[in-house]
Amino acid sequence: MPEYSSIIMIVAMIAIFYFLMIRPEQKKKKKLTEMRSSLSAGDTITTIGGVIGKIVSINDEAVTFETGEDRVRVQVAKWAVSTVGKATQEPPK
Repeated sequence: MPEYSSIIMIVAMIAIFYFLMIRPEQKKKKKLTEMRSSLSAGDTITTIGGVIGKIVSINDEAVTFETGEDRVRVQVAKWAVSTVGKATQEPPK
């Protein structure tokens, strides 16, 4: 029985690692992919860099959006979209 205890411990550590690290990351990635595929013109987005704007046009790989009242159009890769809507998180103090 002692020779099996080390194998059981390794399997248990792998299982814990999977459920605490890998699985939540896969869920997060899937949710982000679904959000990016459901973007449409008129949605307000925030990019990874923190730029906020309203989507004007969208294609398979890029999103074009307008920023602010000056109506500057910016085109970014679809993977650069962070959230739909304005990010409301306060900066660290």
